[in-house]
Amino acid sequence: MGKILFAKLKEALFSVLPITLIVFIISFTPLGKNFTVREMAVFGVSAVFLVLGIGLFNLGADLAMTPMGEHVGTGLTKSKKLKILLSVSFIMGVLITIAEPDLSVLAKQVEAVMNSTLLIVTVGAGVGIFLVISILKIVFHKNLSSLLMFFYMMLFAFCAIMLENGKMGFVPLAFDSGGVTTGPITVPFIMALGVGIANTIGGRNSNENSFGLIALCSVGPMLAVMLLSLTSKGELTYALPDYSMSANLGVAFWKTVLETLIEVAKALALIVVFFAVLQLAVLKLPKKKLLQIAIGIGYTLAGLVIFLTAVKVGFMPVGFKLGSEIAGKSKIFAVATGLILGTVVVLAEPAVHVLNRQVEEITGGGVTKLQMLIALSIGVGLSIALSVIRIIFNFSILYYLIPGYLISLGLSFFVPKLYTAIAFDSGGVASGPLTSSFILPLAIGACSSIAGEASILGLAFGVVAMVAMTPLITIQMLGFKAVMSAKVRNKITMKRILAADDEQIIYFE
Repeated sequence: MGKILFAKLKEALFSVLPITLIVFIISFTPLGKNFTVREMAVFGVSAVFLVLGIGLFNLGADLAMTPMGEHVGTGLTKSKKLKILLSVSFIMGVLITIAEPDLSVLAKQVEAVMNSTLLIVTVGAGVGIFLVISILKIVFHKNLSSLLMFFYMMLFAFCAIMLENGKMGFVPLAFDSGGVTTGPITVPFIMALGVGIANTIGGRNSNENSFGLIALCSVGPMLAVMLLSLTSKGELTYALPDYSMSANLGVAFWKTVLETLIEVAKALALIVVFFAVLQLAVLKLPKKKLLQIAIGIGYTLAGLVIFLTAVKVGFMPVGFKLGSEIAGKSKIFAVATGLILGTVVVLAEPAVHVLNRQVEEITGGGVTKLQMLIALSIGVGLSIALSVIRIIFNFSILYYLIPGYLISLGLSFFVPKLYTAIAFDSGGVASGPLTSSFILPLAIGACSSIAGEASILGLAFGVVAMVAMTPLITIQMLGFKAVMSAKVRNKITMKRILAADDEQIIYFE
């Protein structure tokens, strides 16, 4: 176990090191001269704990979250009782989403115009319903591209209705909710659930069917927020949080740790209790396997608490100050900084490593972890840069989202279906807690300097949606490149065969 943990920590170190070095380098330039020694010291210590948190979480995901999801998917599918499989999946989708820490943060932002409890329950129901749809897709072998085309057209139809009703302020928030609710707790479990069901059902498309659950589950929250926005009264308001580092240090530090522990423990407890019920009723796993899962749950709990605390204490305040300082000095540097930080921040998202590992295993190395990381890094880097440009020129996020999703959905008809499923899953996974707690404050800081606090909700929000969208294009382009390369190789091979000298051909009598 020690060797495995060391390997995980080493992987986490290489993930966190780039973004840490970039922030420290900026702090020594004129762009970051207002950073204090105390702020950078806390940021440095937070980075160390971030490495520890990611390492523990990844080990816990391997030992507990992924096996639990696979066993639930496999066990319920083998029972051949579709109603039970769908009922359990719906309940799991609702419970996990309600307990996701990032959803509570989202709900607090809009409680002035919409009941936060109602929002959380509605979003949870949205994820539950779309998890059921995802499983029906696997069971009945339906085409993911067609489903995505239908539901995203429905989303844009709702956007038109919101525009007509003067609710456009909710659109960035609605699209952000899709990325926020697929967090580090839900991703490993839901992805593994899909793998378990697809492998049990089998068929020649089992690899493709293993993916797509996160993609569809991301749609539910968007539709839920849009529906609620149409029933809300009043204008959507936003109060700028206290991003000062002192807000989470001193006595407040232990309060932050306790709050994070309660949030994560609540989320994991719901999964564990439900898994325990299924274990007694259906799964009947041996004690040795249950002990491994129990140890993994402990690692997952510790890893997420350390990770989220480090992000809140060190990364969130630095992200906000970095955005406001750089944007206040140079808009061009603000765009460049967004591009660079976006390229490396995805490396530190815990669930990204879970996704990349599962992709490499399921494709048999056809899509490697390195290829995935490069495609995700390019996509996220571009998304942050484009988001800063939107803040500077003050235009609607729909100018990005509509053509972006049309390109993504269009590509799905020209690339292998496996790449499409992986790409749309990656969008939800890339927009994880570090994006919400470092990149979003960065955008809010930049927006407060460039456009003022009144524009934050319309301009800074939507950055998570952009992070969720651009990997859809870059990863499918990876698939398109693979298809074109294969065609070129086949063409060259055929030319060589046709150009071969007849004398070199051996005829058998």
